[in-house]
Amino acid sequence: MPWKNSSGGGGWQGGGGGRGPWGQGPSGGGPRPPSLEELLKKSQDRFKGVLPGGGWGAKGITLVIGLVIAAWLVSGFYRVEPDEQGVVLRFGKYIKTAGPGLNYHLPAPIETAITPKVTRVQRVDIGFRSASEFGRGTGTRDVAEESLMLTGDENIVDIHASVLWVIKDAGKFLFQVQRPEVTVKAVAESVIREIVGKTPIQAAQTEGRRRIEEDARRLTQRVLDEYGLGITIQQVTVQKVDPPNQVIEAFRDVQRAKADKERARNEAEAYSNDIIPRARGEAERLLQEAKAYKQEVAVRAQGEAQRFISVYDEFKLAKDVTRKRLYLETMEEVLRDKTKVLIDPSSGGQGVVPYLPLPELQKRKTP
Repeated sequence: MPWKNSSGGGGWQGGGGGRGPWGQGPSGGGPRPPSLEELLKKSQDRFKGVLPGGGWGAKGITLVIGLVIAAWLVSGFYRVEPDEQGVVLRFGKYIKTAGPGLNYHLPAPIETAITPKVTRVQRVDIGFRSASEFGRGTGTRDVAEESLMLTGDENIVDIHASVLWVIKDAGKFLFQVQRPEVTVKAVAESVIREIVGKTPIQAAQTEGRRRIEEDARRLTQRVLDEYGLGITIQQVTVQKVDPPNQVIEAFRDVQRAKADKERARNEAEAYSNDIIPRARGEAERLLQEAKAYKQEVAVRAQGEAQRFISVYDEFKLAKDVTRKRLYLETMEEVLRDKTKVLIDPSSGGQGVVPYLPLPELQKRKTP
């Protein structure tokens, strides 16, 4: 065979002096590959040189195990920032919520901690979307299926609203509801629809908008608390309350007609407020004048009656004097405004003109 030598000593099965095919036998003086026991022994000797005391004893093993356990226990410390809350999970199950500062939980994989931000104000838009959300710059995009709502007087309005909220309890927020942001939006939209459905369109556009915002915030918070969502609603803002674009011109015509009606009514009320008090004053004046005339006539009649009685009493005492006095007073009253000329018939024939022009004399005397 090819691996037999020339001396005829045989191969591997030959005698003790035989050689192998590479010129050496199994018991030859060439190098051999190290066995597994030799490798383990060399590794053990090297590790003994690293350990204190140069030996691999029970104390060294205990020290290594102690260091590993200490490092594992220390890994349970974690820090919660002032704007965060620490949520501790034990094998993935929510256990508790920790406040800001240095806290501790059982090391992994027994317990882990999550520290979400709880002071950042988050926003949910109802009825519209900001163009920045789609990477298209500024502006907004209307979402008709959310914005169109029915009012209390059966009108349709286009409403845009925003809800601002923060996390109150991070544990409930993370594990109570699967998608809390979607829940906040659905609850807020439902509440706003309910409130608008009880409000006339005119009130929703004017003085009722503030009431809608406050009621929406209060009712949304109450529903989310019932769900245990761990969220605080800070503000609900109604940004737009308008009729749909298809009927906005007709709605404006109706509003202008209502404004004209209100203006005409106000003018009529102003005229009524002006003319009625004036008429009442005039009626009161006439009534007072009539009462005064009545009192005057009554007093005058009483005076005339009293005068007649007095004259009659005097007439009974002195009839001739009273008769003459009455005659003179009557003539005085009758001839007061008449032109009077006196003629003395007894002076005729004696050279005296029997004529006395009293009015002319009175005129000369007056200047």
